[in-house]
Amino acid sequence: MGLFKRNRRGGAARLRTVRAMSFQTASVQGVGKRERQEDAFAFVNDRDVAMIKERGLLALMADGMGGMAGGAEASRTVIDEVSHAFSEFDMSGDLGLQLEKCALQAGAKVYAKLRGTGGSTLAAALIFNEKLYFSSVGDSFVYLLRSGELIRLNREHNLRADRRLEAIEAGHMPTGADGSIREGDALTRFLGMPDLDRTDRFLRPLKLSDGDVIMLCSDGIGGVLDAAAITGALSGPSASASCRAMEAAISRAGRINQDNYTALVIRCVY
Repeated sequence: MGLFKRNRRGGAARLRTVRAMSFQTASVQGVGKRERQEDAFAFVNDRDVAMIKERGLLALMADGMGGMAGGAEASRTVIDEVSHAFSEFDMSGDLGLQLEKCALQAGAKVYAKLRGTGGSTLAAALIFNEKLYFSSVGDSFVYLLRSGELIRLNREHNLRADRRLEAIEAGHMPTGADGSIREGDALTRFLGMPDLDRTDRFLRPLKLSDGDVIMLCSDGIGGVLDAAAITGALSGPSASASCRAMEAAISRAGRINQDNYTALVIRCVY
């Protein structure tokens, strides 16, 4: 029902109804064929409507680097450090820059603790005033599903992606996936490496729309499922349904070397 007020002639004038966006959140995580879980994740404020309005909703996904002794400790350290730093954000300031700064500080903390024996990726998304900010390092994924179209918002920091970008900058247009690059999946940036000075992020936030679905995931999902499978899962009726569909798709894929997998889904609705 609309709101009304008296106009100067004594009649009733309809006030514009202001709608507030709300958010459904859900997550899915599995060990896959690995011996232990090295992914870590967190939602902050996702169940508190008042805090979302005052401080925003933060989602974090960190994938500890397999083969390194401290992968699990690195990913947990990243989640803890960024979550704590978020509590001190100046919400009137540049939120994208603050998100990047605390990610870099988390990386420095990982390096100080593990001295190169552990590292982690990070995909972080902050929603505030119905706008999306993100910061990412490594090969985890930040996706947006809008009007049926799946869009990857971040870039991968691995050798293959770096070589493709170098080719484009040199005026050569690469075509298709280049499997010829030896160790192409090797990360070129991660939290826990020395002297990391930037993340991938928006320079300006993205205005969110009704029906948008955001997903953060490790390469155990983004590197296994194709765009059609992810789009189908994220098109479900709820964030929880999307996570169930994602897990079912991973199971159907049946990879004998399935990595740890984690996905965080945020559905934006009026």
